Amino acid sequence: MSYQEHEKTIQETLNYIEQHLKDDLPLQTLAKHAGYSRFHFHRIFKKVIKKSVVDYIRERRMTQAAKDLIHTDQRVIDIALQYRFGSQESFTRAFKKIYDMSPACYRRLLRNVIDKEETNMAANKNTPTGWIMTGETPSDYETGLDNRIVHSGTTSAYLKSKDEKARGFATLMQQIKSDRYRGERLQFSAFVKSEDVKGSAGLWMRIDHSSGEVLAFDNMMNRPITGTNGWNHFSVVLDVPVKSEVIAFGILLHGPGHIWMDELSFKIVDESVPVTEQNTVDHLEDEPVNLNFEG
Repeated sequence: MSYQEHEKTIQETLNYIEQHLKDDLPLQTLAKHAGYSRFHFHRIFKKVIKKSVVDYIRERRMTQAAKDLIHTDQRVIDIALQYRFGSQESFTRAFKKIYDMSPACYRRLLRNVIDKEETNMAANKNTPTGWIMTGETPSDYETGLDNRIVHSGTTSAYLKSKDEKARGFATLMQQIKSDRYRGERLQFSAFVKSEDVKGSAGLWMRIDHSSGEVLAFDNMMNRPITGTNGWNHFSVVLDVPVKSEVIAFGILLHGPGHIWMDELSFKIVDESVPVTEQNTVDHLEDEPVNLNFEG
């Protein structure tokens, strides 16, 4: 199977994991759901996600458990058992390894911090540091940080329409020099969650010449994110020509909806990872047709 087919299979698996984080998720069950042997499934999962299935599930459960500690009043033991830890003691040991404090201390400390952050966010919803929001009609959209919906850690970034009448599109983006990536194959990846996306959403990346000429581009419009979906992994891959000057990348939202992104990755990959560049001639015919208008 091709890399794209593997990636699609892993995306389907991630959807399944998100829906069953509180259930038993043995590797054999996930491999069977994906239609692979355990060995092959584990290999392609690690190739696409860059971590093992077991590590990924453990990290997602721990992130959700940490979120529940802050935003609910559930007892620590109840949270531990929900996320498949055998006891409060085993949960506490695992939690300390990641957060360097007990679940109870984390709850007390982070609730105070989060309350202050939410007050600041409500008063001043700024674009995340290092990013800009632009697009056709950015005034119809808003962006900021979210500490309630995260894939890893304590914060994600979001982009959403202000109402159902949102026009055009908006993007949360960055631009960097291409110097260190020239002649390489570059993969921009992120975990994305969507809610009620009526138009489309997706990651995008563009490679530009200093003259402004677009040398390579992909915005996932041939595989858009639509509707409501749990956290999943997406990527765009482009070759960076030696004559390039600028790399622009980000996430876009077209029309009403709400999207979040977290755990972004920007890395050089080898030729086993195919480019996702949109070819502007793919839809063209090989030969002229209907030249006498009689066809």
